[in-house]
Amino acid sequence: MPRSRLDPPRSEDEAPEVEVVIEVPRGSFLKRGATGRVDFVSPLPCPFNYGSVPNFLGLEGDLLDALVLGPRLPFGTRLRVRAWGAVTLTDRGMSDDKLICSAHALTPAERRNVLRFFRFYARCKAFLNFWRHRPGRNACEGWCAASLAMARAEPLRGPWRGPRTRF
Repeated sequence: MPRSRLDPPRSEDEAPEVEVVIEVPRGSFLKRGATGRVDFVSPLPCPFNYGSVPNFLGLEGDLLDALVLGPRLPFGTRLRVRAWGAVTLTDRGMSDDKLICSAHALTPAERRNVLRFFRFYARCKAFLNFWRHRPGRNACEGWCAASLAMARAEPLRGPWRGPRTRF
C-alpha cells in the first residue's frame, strides 16, 4: 500500500535531523521571535519547547518553526533533533509549517495532543486577529511529513534580518 503524506515515519532514516534553536522554553509565558525580541506575553504557558530551524525560511518568510517535545529546554539552546512530522497552520491566510521534533518517534497520543494544541491555537489566533482587525483565514490544516515541510521551506542564503511579514 502506498504511503500517505500523513503517515508517520517508519524509521529514523525517514525522520530528517535538523538543528533547532529554542526561543520559547516549555512552560514559558514569554513569546520571543527568532530575533530574540519579546513578541508578547501569553496568558497561558507554552506546552512545548518552541523555536526555529536557523537555516530555513518558512512559507510566511520567517524562520521555519519547530517544536521540541520533552523536558523544558533553556532559551537559546541549540540542539540537533529528528523531525517526525509537521503541522501546517494557516494564519491570516498564510501557510506556516511547524516541524514536530523529538528524540524518539512520536506516539499516537503525542501526535493527537500536538494536533489538538494547534487546533486550539488556530482558534485563539482567529480571535486575536479579529480583535486586531487583521483579516484572513485561520486554521490548523493537519499533519504532513517533515520532508514535505522542509521541501516547501527556502534554504536561508546569507544573514537573516527578520521576518518579511509583521506579526
